[in-house]
Amino acid sequence: MTDVFDAVVARVPDAVALRYFDGTLTFRELDTAADALAVELVERGFGAGERLAVYVQNNPAFVIGLVAAWKAGGIAVAVNPMNKARELTYLLADSGASALLCLDELYDPVVRPVVEGGATRLSTVITCSALDWQRRNDPRLFPAPVRVVCPGGTDLLDVIRRRSGERPPRRTPQPGDVAVLTYTSGTTGKPKGAMNTHSGLAFNGQTFRDWIGLGAGDRVLGIAPLFHITGLVGHLCLSLLLGCPLVLTHRFHPGVMLDAIREHEPTFTIGAITAFIALAGAEGIAKEDFASLSRIYSGGAPIPPAVNARLEELTGRYIHNSYGLTETSSATHFVPFGCRAPVDPVSGALSIGVPVFGTVARVVDDDGREVPVGETGEVVLSGPQVVPGYWRNPAATAESIGAHGLRTGDVGFMDSDGWFYLVDRKKDMINAAGYKVWPREVEDVLYGHPAVREAAVVGTADEYRGETVVAFVSLKPDARADAGQLVSFCKEQLAAYKYPRSITILDDLPKTITGKILRRELRERAAGSKRPDAG
Repeated sequence: MTDVFDAVVARVPDAVALRYFDGTLTFRELDTAADALAVELVERGFGAGERLAVYVQNNPAFVIGLVAAWKAGGIAVAVNPMNKARELTYLLADSGASALLCLDELYDPVVRPVVEGGATRLSTVITCSALDWQRRNDPRLFPAPVRVVCPGGTDLLDVIRRRSGERPPRRTPQPGDVAVLTYTSGTTGKPKGAMNTHSGLAFNGQTFRDWIGLGAGDRVLGIAPLFHITGLVGHLCLSLLLGCPLVLTHRFHPGVMLDAIREHEPTFTIGAITAFIALAGAEGIAKEDFASLSRIYSGGAPIPPAVNARLEELTGRYIHNSYGLTETSSATHFVPFGCRAPVDPVSGALSIGVPVFGTVARVVDDDGREVPVGETGEVVLSGPQVVPGYWRNPAATAESIGAHGLRTGDVGFMDSDGWFYLVDRKKDMINAAGYKVWPREVEDVLYGHPAVREAAVVGTADEYRGETVVAFVSLKPDARADAGQLVSFCKEQLAAYKYPRSITILDDLPKTITGKILRRELRERAAGSKRPDAG
């Protein structure tokens, strides 16, 4: 990735690299800022292979920190800015980070207690503000636009001013060296640091470019968080490879994002389907707003066919599916641009696409044997984008990543034409009276109801059936439906053992910052509920 960056600076130094509200940075300015931070880090003892944790939203500072870590010969650690002190302490201790770049607003409530706690090896803290590099101060995101003083931290803008024009000693990583540690969500245990390599990130940046047909004339909309693998590769690494602008808006807000689309006219984006659902519900939206976005992809979770159709009707744009994981440096499957994903006539699932070049995707049974075409099993992946393992965790690496590839934990199948489909996460399967129920199938039915905006299905313990199916939904604005009506709707379309026995209507379903619905939280809520069945 250092070669990718050096090449774009040499090729188009004065082209716009970042658009941030009313501010811009060229590739030359980005290079100068990253050099300055790298020099500061090296002079503070940041050696080759050291880790810089980047605890920042979708701001220019994230990009500067990432490139600076590489220039200093180190590794960036992408940290979710929603993490609190306990979570940050774990990630810093596990990664062994010696330096941290953080938002000033996070310093006092989170970072200072972590530093004073002494459980990490942090020796350098650089702070930045979401107000840097822009003057608009949109009140929807910045209701009190004041920079925070951080005693004990060093301001990034001050570093860039003091070190402007200085260059760090040349430290060139090897292709197989770790570029970024991206941590798994920890839904089944402690988060694990996936070791995304320079070659893996560069390969998948090229995958996006070539499979979607993108070039220097495009503009990338940063709808996904940069700390997440989708935003890291499908936004940041891609824009560095293309030499095109990356549009950033600090964090996702439907109205702010819609205004950014109108102002900067991006041509490509990829994000969670929940983000597009929220965007399509923004006040004042019109099909014309999406005229520039000629290429839209979604990843992170399978798209229900009914949702895809509804979004196309609202936006006038077809959303192409994709599939990948943190451990595969983003995409392993794409619906080729210009193609429409087929829908499996039996399960009703929308295809996630076909494997990209250089990638082997197999479907295996519990013993690791490949199953026939059309039969379900666990998806196993191998290719140049698959990480070599988890950071300092050989046991977890051995469990998931072996000679035959990465065991994804996703259950799916391939049809006779080579299209892949996901049934669900292996761990999310519900065993109701001995019958397998996959939440996605029930969710797809719920999404077909005209009043339903979001849906999530989980299993909860049942004395008679072992597990029973329960659902949580949110409704579209001004739509009306009660739990009994929704249960009856499902009963008409699902076998008796599949339809939800209980449906809870919420204003919004709980989600991660990347837009994934928090099933674990819903399971806990379902387990603690004593309400009678709705059906």
